[in-house]
Amino acid sequence: MCTAISAQHHNHTNLRKPVSTLSIPGSMKGGAGGGGGRSVEGEDSGIALVGVHSEYPRYTEEKGGSGGGKNASFKLRNKPNVGYRLGRRKALFEKRKRISDYALVMGMVGIIVMVIENELSSAHVYDKHSSVSHALKTLISVSTVILLGLICAYHALEVQLFMIDNCADDWRIAMTWQRIARIVMELVICAVHPIPGEYYFYWTTKLSNHGGVEGSQWVPIDITLSLPMFLRLYLICRVMLLHSKLFTDASSRSIGALNRINFNTRFVLKTLMTICPGTVLLVFMVSLWIIASWTLRQCERYHDEEHANLLNTMWLIAITFLSVGYGDIVPNTYCGRGIAVTTGIMGNGSMALVVAVLLTKIQLQPAEKRVIVLMMEKQLNWRLKNSAANVLRETWLIYKHTKLVKKVNHGRVRTHQRKFLLAIYALRKVKMDQRKLMDNANTITDMAKTQNTVYELVSDMSGRQDMLDERVGSMEDRLASIQESLDALPDVMGRCLQKHQELLDQRRSTGPSSNSLHPDMAARATGYPALTASQSPRSASVWQQQQQQQQQQQQQQQQQQQQQQQQQQQQTQSNVPPPLYPRTGLSPTLPGLPAPATAVNSLSGERSPTALSAQSLPKSEA
Repeated sequence: MCTAISAQHHNHTNLRKPVSTLSIPGSMKGGAGGGGGRSVEGEDSGIALVGVHSEYPRYTEEKGGSGGGKNASFKLRNKPNVGYRLGRRKALFEKRKRISDYALVMGMVGIIVMVIENELSSAHVYDKHSSVSHALKTLISVSTVILLGLICAYHALEVQLFMIDNCADDWRIAMTWQRIARIVMELVICAVHPIPGEYYFYWTTKLSNHGGVEGSQWVPIDITLSLPMFLRLYLICRVMLLHSKLFTDASSRSIGALNRINFNTRFVLKTLMTICPGTVLLVFMVSLWIIASWTLRQCERYHDEEHANLLNTMWLIAITFLSVGYGDIVPNTYCGRGIAVTTGIMGNGSMALVVAVLLTKIQLQPAEKRVIVLMMEKQLNWRLKNSAANVLRETWLIYKHTKLVKKVNHGRVRTHQRKFLLAIYALRKVKMDQRKLMDNANTITDMAKTQNTVYELVSDMSGRQDMLDERVGSMEDRLASIQESLDALPDVMGRCLQKHQELLDQRRSTGPSSNSLHPDMAARATGYPALTASQSPRSASVWQQQQQQQQQQQQQQQQQQQQQQQQQQQQTQSNVPPPLYPRTGLSPTLPGLPAPATAVNSLSGERSPTALSAQSLPKSEA
C-alpha cells in the first residue's frame, strides 16, 4: 500500500500542471526531482492572458536527470509574439473580407436563379417536373450549400480574431450564447431555398375582389420557400461594413477607439445617411418597391388574375407605401396582406426620412442667410425713411392748408389728414418688420458670436480681478510690515530713552564741569581717544583750546534759543506769572548761566537736566 502511494506520488511529481503564465511572463521554472533550475525557452510577450486551459488542463511529462536543465524538455507550444499576432490579425482581416464577398455572390446567385425559375414556371414555359426546373433548383441548392460553408468560415475567422484580440488560446472562450444564436439564425435564413422536385399544397382563401367568395388552388411549395430567400440581402450590409474606409483605415479606427466608437453596420449606415442621404434613400425605396411588388405578385397570382400582372402589384405597393390606399386593388391572401402591412410601415419611415432630408437640403446656409438678412434690412431701412418722409410731408401740408391760406379747404385738409394717418401706420409697420427681422436673425451663428463676446468680457474681468487680488495681497503685506514696525516701536523708544538716561547719569557722575556742555558735545568729547605719552604737549593744548571754543559757541547758541523760547512763552502767557525756583543749580565754571532745570522723565520718573526752559528762570536773569 505504501509502495503504491509512493509510486502515485512520484508520477504526480513527474506529470504536473504548468504554472499560470499570468504570474510568470517570461519563463517557467521547474523544480521537481533532483534537477533544479530548469526553464522553458520561447515564452515572450505573446502569452495568453485568459483561458490557459483552466477547465481542460494540459499536463507535460518532465524527464529529470543529472546535468541540471540541459536534459530537461518541456513539450509546450510556443506562444506567438506581438508582431506575429498583428500580422496574423491583418491576414485574417483580408481573408474575412474575401469570404464575405464570396458569400454575397453566392447569395445573389441563388436569388437570381430562384426568380428566373419561378418566372419561367409561372409563364408555363416548362412544368415543375421538367429537367430544366430540376437543374435550376439543383443550382440553387449548390449555391446554398456553398453559402452555408462560407458563413461557417466567416464566423470561424471571427472567433480567431477574437482569440487574437483577447490573447485567448481556447476557441470555446469566444463561443457565447449570443454568438451561437447569431450563427444559428444566419444559417437558418440562408438555408431556406426551393428544393428540387414537384411539391404542392392546397391553399384556400377568400377573394375580397369578388365579393368574399372562397377560392382554393393547388400552389407549388416553392412559393413559400422562395420568398424568404430575399432575407439573404443582409449580406450587403456586411460587405459595405468590411469595405468601408472607416473600417479599413487604421487612423480612423484609432480615432474611433480613442473616442470609444464601435465601427459596426449601424455606424456605417449613419455615416452614409449623413454624407449622401438622397442616394441612400432612393436606392432603398426603389429596391423595396421592386422586391415587395414581385413577392406580392407571387402570393396573389394563383387566386386572382388581376394580381398576376406585375404593374398592378407595383401600383398597389406604391399607394400602400405612400399611405394613400385607394382600395381599387386589395390583397386576398394572408401572405399578400402581410407584405402590404410591412410595406406601409416601411413607407412611413421612409417618408419621414425623406422629409428630414428635404428640410436639410432646402435649409439656407449661414452665409446665404446673412446675405438675405442684409438685403431685407436694407429694404426695410429704405421703407422706414420713405414713411418718415411721408409723415413730415403730410404734416407740412396740413399746416399749410390750415394756417397759411386765407380760406381753408376742409376737403383737402381731410385728405392730407387721411394720408398722414396712413403714413404713421406704414411707419409703425416698418418698425415692427425690423423688430421681427432682428428677432429671426438671432441664429446659432449669432449666438456663437455673442458667446465669444461674453467669453472675452469674462476673461478680461477675470484678469482684472486677478490683478486686483495681487494688489490687495501686496497691500496686506505692506500693512503687515507696518504693523510689525509699530509693534517694535515701543521697544526701540524704550531702548533710546534708556541710553539717554545712562548718558545723563554718566554726566552727573563726571562732576560739575561737565554740566556746562551740551549732551551731544559731551558724548562727542568722551568719544575722542586720550592723548598718549608720545604726543607733544603743544598739540594737546591746541586741542583743548579748540574744544573750549566749540563749547563756548554751543553755549551761546543755547542761550539764544532759550531767550527766544522765553520771549514766545511770555507773549502767549503774559497773564500767568512764571514759577520761581531756587538758584542752586548754577554752574560754578561759567558764572552768569543758570543750571539746567531737571525735567521729569516720563518712563523712569527722574528729572532730566536737558529740559531747560525759560519758565525755570526768573525774569530778571532771563
